[in-house]
Amino acid sequence: MCGIVGILGKEPVADSIVEALRRLEYRGYDSAGVATLTSSGIERRRAVGKLRNLAELLARAPLPGTSGIGHTRWATHGGVTETNAHPHVVGDVVVVHNGIIENFRTLKDELIAGGAVFTTETDTEVVAQLLAREISQGASPRDAVKAVLKRLQGAFALAMLFKGEGDLMIGARNGPPLAIGHGDGEMFLGSDAIALAPFTNRITYLEDGDWAVVSHNKAEIFDAENRPVKRPMSFSQASSLLVDKGNYRHFMAKEIAEQPEVIGHTLAEYVDFAERRVRMPQALPFDFAKLDRITIAACGTAAYAGLVAKYWFERIARLPVEADIASEVRYREAPLLKNGLAIVVSQSGETADTLAALRYCKAQGQHTLAVVNVPESTMARESETVIRTFAGPEIGVASTKTFTCQLVALACLAILAGRQRGTLSAEAERELVGALIATPRQMTETLKDEKHIAEIARELAGSRDVMFLGRGLNYPLALEGALKLKELSYIHAEGYAAGELKHGPIALIDETVPVIVIAPHDELYEKTISNMEEVAARGGRIVLLTDDHGHKSFRTITVPKANAFVSPLLYAVPVQLLAYHAAVFLGTDVDQPRNLAKSVTVE
Repeated sequence: MCGIVGILGKEPVADSIVEALRRLEYRGYDSAGVATLTSSGIERRRAVGKLRNLAELLARAPLPGTSGIGHTRWATHGGVTETNAHPHVVGDVVVVHNGIIENFRTLKDELIAGGAVFTTETDTEVVAQLLAREISQGASPRDAVKAVLKRLQGAFALAMLFKGEGDLMIGARNGPPLAIGHGDGEMFLGSDAIALAPFTNRITYLEDGDWAVVSHNKAEIFDAENRPVKRPMSFSQASSLLVDKGNYRHFMAKEIAEQPEVIGHTLAEYVDFAERRVRMPQALPFDFAKLDRITIAACGTAAYAGLVAKYWFERIARLPVEADIASEVRYREAPLLKNGLAIVVSQSGETADTLAALRYCKAQGQHTLAVVNVPESTMARESETVIRTFAGPEIGVASTKTFTCQLVALACLAILAGRQRGTLSAEAERELVGALIATPRQMTETLKDEKHIAEIARELAGSRDVMFLGRGLNYPLALEGALKLKELSYIHAEGYAAGELKHGPIALIDETVPVIVIAPHDELYEKTISNMEEVAARGGRIVLLTDDHGHKSFRTITVPKANAFVSPLLYAVPVQLLAYHAAVFLGTDVDQPRNLAKSVTVE
């Protein structure tokens, strides 16, 4: 996750910005930079690698100026080079950016046609070029930002400075977090309160769609419709914490909200955004075309990510997959084919049963690949190949952002497998990768419906039993939705394949049982709706998750329309929010549910 810091200060700010960026190192980065406004205009220093490289550069070539912005970059568009490092300067504008500009290619082509000359490979430069064009045509910085923001598609956070405007910094948020820090004659912007803790504990969090005009003594905030709005100021305790809850009641709520951002960073590791093609950071030690079978082993939520991957590998790559609970794999002693691949999935990389399954598969001569969030973990060390997710620290026991990042990594592997096996055309790959690239923005849209989802969750909270139904790719989501509700709210819940309804589960249906139906408009939609009607005929209380406005007779949660390939990613958000808000209403310990641990390191 990229990190942003901005300061309108009283003293030179470059060193303070670097120190604030150090507090964001946990987010991950590959380059860093600082820019300030000086008497001669805009000056900047950038360096590839760790922040110490930037600090050493600043020691050799100090950067004056009391107004500045800084950035730690996690590369998405363009390689890890000093040229691509932020901040980006075009004309009288300097910009730092966290996120993905989905329509950057269209905007870049337009700008080039108008005579713009690009010096980087990044999507961020499009923002700087658009702002510079507006300024050159006579717009004020405020009006330039207003004009440019409405043209950007994607999930992004921005901080901007303008030559000759030492008392002005503008920030904008559409997805990734951005906070304003209030000082005494000084003001700050930061990706989170942790970065701003050395300067102030008075924090205002921007909401999605907000943009802010900041001076040394105040901040004016506008919503997505450019209407002035007031956002509350809170007092942060971040200085004493490694990871702060920010403006959220629980870590889990924060982690759900972070998903558009961390998915973007996981995509950045495995996707060429410009070409819309999967690109592994290193060559895999096997060729999917030569594999006869895949075995996927995991526990809990990670096992459901593996079950989704089974559908992807089999449909896209025509490669047989067995997805099983790790504890069953290790004791069943299943025979494994010689030309096989074992994929283990784990947030911590230390889950005891999954680690044992990995070791069993290695002993059976399988290629091994670990999908983990902790690159130094035991599974990462013992696997032949590591596919890292970039979810960042996840404090809540119930997996949320690690689950969706696991899905992204597995989706990229399935696409690669389809390419190598000749079952996926280049055009089809571009379509699937394009659908993945759009998911951060679409997730952000779903998060905006949280209030409505919370109202439905409150109704669920009074139930003894809840049923989740899904078909195809969304059957694992039904299992995951039931697991989340069980572990957070302690309500008994079960997930079923909708086609199995008449084979037993329908006996449970009466007017006291809510039934959550996951039904995107895919090839199985009509069949799922038919199952839903059977539930309705027996008095079941239906909640429909779909990508249109549903049936008027049922409570509906609407998810953005998307390629069916990415539906597990998008529908994960409402099932997480349903469980979270039911638990909050019931007063359970959301971040640390009873009897559960984040990493199960014993059998």
